[in-house]
Amino acid sequence: MDSSLTESRGKRQAVSRGPLVEASILAADLAAITVTAGQTQDARAEVVQALKRRLAEARRTAEERLIETPDGRGCAEALSHFQDDVIRALYRWIMDQLYPSENPSSGERMAIVATGGYGRGMLAPGSDIDLLFLLPYKQTAWGESVAEAMLYCLWDMGLKVGHATRSVDECIRQARTDFTIRTALLEARYILGDAQLFGELERRFDAEVVRDTVPEFVAAKLAERDERHRKTGQSRYLVEPNVKDGKGGLRDLHTLFWIARYAYRVKTDEELAKKGVFTRREAQMFRRCETFLWTVRCHLHFLTGRSEERLSFDLQRELAPRLGYRGHNGLVDVERFMKHYFLIAKDVGDLTAILCAELEERHEKPAPVLDRFIARLRPKSRRGFKESPDFQIDHDRITVADDQAFARDPVNLIRMFWLADRYNLAFHPDAIRLLTKSLKLVDDRLRNDPAANQLFLSILTSANTPEIVLRRMNEAGLLGRFVPDFGRVVAMMQFNMYHHYTVDEHLLRCIGILQQIERGGDASLGLAADLVKTIQPRNRDLLFVALFLHDIAKGRPEDHSTAGAKIARKLCPRFGLNALETETVAWLVEQHLVMSTIAQSRDLAERKTIETFANVVQSLERMKLMLILTTADIMAVGPGVWNGWKSQLLRTLYYETEPVVTGGFSEVNRSRRVEIAQEEFRRAVPARLPVLSGDALETYIGRHYAAYWLKVDLATKIEHARFLKQAEDEGRSLATRIELVAGQGVIHLTVLAPDHPRLLSIIAGACAATGANIVGAQIYTTTDGLALDTISITRAFDRDEDEERRAGRIADAIEKALRGEMKVGEAVAAAAKKSAARHRSRTFRIAPDVAINNTWSTRYTVIEVSGLDRPGLLHDLTSALSRHSLNIASAYVATFGERAVDVFYVTDLMGAKIQSAQRQTAIRKVLTNVLEDEGAR
Repeated sequence: MDSSLTESRGKRQAVSRGPLVEASILAADLAAITVTAGQTQDARAEVVQALKRRLAEARRTAEERLIETPDGRGCAEALSHFQDDVIRALYRWIMDQLYPSENPSSGERMAIVATGGYGRGMLAPGSDIDLLFLLPYKQTAWGESVAEAMLYCLWDMGLKVGHATRSVDECIRQARTDFTIRTALLEARYILGDAQLFGELERRFDAEVVRDTVPEFVAAKLAERDERHRKTGQSRYLVEPNVKDGKGGLRDLHTLFWIARYAYRVKTDEELAKKGVFTRREAQMFRRCETFLWTVRCHLHFLTGRSEERLSFDLQRELAPRLGYRGHNGLVDVERFMKHYFLIAKDVGDLTAILCAELEERHEKPAPVLDRFIARLRPKSRRGFKESPDFQIDHDRITVADDQAFARDPVNLIRMFWLADRYNLAFHPDAIRLLTKSLKLVDDRLRNDPAANQLFLSILTSANTPEIVLRRMNEAGLLGRFVPDFGRVVAMMQFNMYHHYTVDEHLLRCIGILQQIERGGDASLGLAADLVKTIQPRNRDLLFVALFLHDIAKGRPEDHSTAGAKIARKLCPRFGLNALETETVAWLVEQHLVMSTIAQSRDLAERKTIETFANVVQSLERMKLMLILTTADIMAVGPGVWNGWKSQLLRTLYYETEPVVTGGFSEVNRSRRVEIAQEEFRRAVPARLPVLSGDALETYIGRHYAAYWLKVDLATKIEHARFLKQAEDEGRSLATRIELVAGQGVIHLTVLAPDHPRLLSIIAGACAATGANIVGAQIYTTTDGLALDTISITRAFDRDEDEERRAGRIADAIEKALRGEMKVGEAVAAAAKKSAARHRSRTFRIAPDVAINNTWSTRYTVIEVSGLDRPGLLHDLTSALSRHSLNIASAYVATFGERAVDVFYVTDLMGAKIQSAQRQTAIRKVLTNVLEDEGAR
């Protein structure tokens, strides 16, 4: 943590926890406003204006304090205290000026109670205020008038107020059946009014609602948490986390405290240590996590001026320096900030696990197992292991026999996780606590211990649940200590839009996905699921090691693939691998991006492409390993990144290269594979497209070149056939088709049009003119002179019906542009001026790169451009190529988050390569200018 975030508690209290505005000042402001005959509305308006001025003053003061001393908890408490003072002053003014009562009846009593987050005594700048107007009996005219007057004043101040007016009986009755109301009342806090009434609510809530209902409340809150995680993303290591509702965020801490408060009858986090639920160190961790998350959340609200909870990339860049982070050790300020954030999120997960384990001990929730899907006979009573007397099984959880288990033999630090994996056991909190205290035992002697490394390799390559066990090792802090190079990437985010997770989380997910591939049974796994059954047995373990290491050198000045290979050559012998095995792993790490790059950005029908790839892999076995590793790597990037198109491209590259690396022998040669693909299509058509049959079917098959049959998956081929048949029946040579893709964040738009050199440029321009951002493209031509282009466009709306209407407008613009009814250049320029996406693009910095190569193809000059993506970029690039009299024979468009990588196979207008160095320099210069200039047209 940066020094600016580690101020002493005393200083924090002195600087950031005093009143934002003195209560006496609020009272004096309102006391000066009196209601005279017929002037009630005017007086209310004066009250609202006076309070709004004080609210603005309070928020300015709170923000200044927060910037000076980053204590978000203190900021939230000060804002809550100020809100209490506002409510007290407003209530007293209403009672004095609007509804005075010298002799109130028994029904004219009220307690004003804070509930929910406000009830905890902490309030973020943009958060709602939840109030309960507590009455002794049913609602009265007096109570309704007072509550209404208060609410209208608070609303007119611009505050978001959630409210309820209930009697004590109503509160108890509703809390019994509604867990949301029960949770809100659990944190109820008296502000003012009838204190005896609030006391009655507290007593009855404890006696009639809480008592004997702990298990059902715990189960409900954990189920609610799981559903929230499902909606916001299952991992706590998402690179754009939700500070409030995301996994490892504030709501997880709140849930933890709700459960603790309900089960242990505590009111503060310090009491959890006194009750023995947490150690003193864990209680301090709770406070540290809460303070940090509140600091980030309050800054987010102040910075955006609204209740913003998502820590997006652009806000990360603004927050990092605001919080005092600076670049250091190869990490820029924003990466250091987010590394700290993810370490806090990990601590939140640890605290939750500890509390849940304690509840299991009390039998307040069912005990978990490492993998609920593995049915296994597990020991039920406390007993030891034949492999080690230092561990025991206690209620299906592994624990230590005594507190000297690790000191006696440090290898036990690794052995405990090996046993947990072997017997499918969860971890007892006492064992994890002792392990955490014993991490200092991890030194070079243990790291180089053959037994420890053999156990670790067994965990890493286990057929049980290696991802889960490794993640638990990571969360306990052991994995990064035992493998220090891994420790360097723990909680390390990659400041880009492509990777969804931190580096360590990505590596662990790769292990889990490789296990899925090994188990098979899922068509989406592609060719990898078939090949994994055919590799040499020992190479299976090498794949797990290579995936564990492939990104381990991220964040270093050197290229991470090259640096990763060096780390592999150092670590693999330590893990017990021989020289040949070490070299295989190092090769996989060094080349792990090659197959993905070639498959997605090269012409796979080009002989030169295949020969280049064959020179890299050199053997069939290595190519199998690379394809399996590439599949797992892409799938672990994030939801929606892996798709059928990428799977088919890898399959095509594999089978195109197979005869080269086998000396001409191939299980299935190219022409035969085309025939197989066509036959597969013939078999599928009768059931899925019965109108296409006989001679018409054979004619249709003849319309596509061999590359089409090899590169496109069957489902897409059927949809293309349906699309082309409909266009033919309608007599159209220009048509568009829209497909919404679930879970990928994109829509696919297919265009059928007469082929010509500027076709892609016009399509890209029409998309840019409508604000659509192209992130991928598949381009094919037919034997009868038509182009069949499918472009992938980023979604703009969550609701499918909204996205369909938008896609319809884009498709209409494309058709108009291709018919010559739209001046594409002018439309693109106009759209650029009002593009809302430009601000977000400035969050990232990517140096433009243009490579021109005549050795990658026998017929074409290959131009590869890489730079910051933006709406209209593809149009600008293709237009620039056309202006330089280049004919684009094929293009491969891909986007990796904010980075666009576009490859064009071009010739001059005479069909020759671009050989002139002077002309290459001119092309490189103009394309670089396009990449650097957002306004280039």
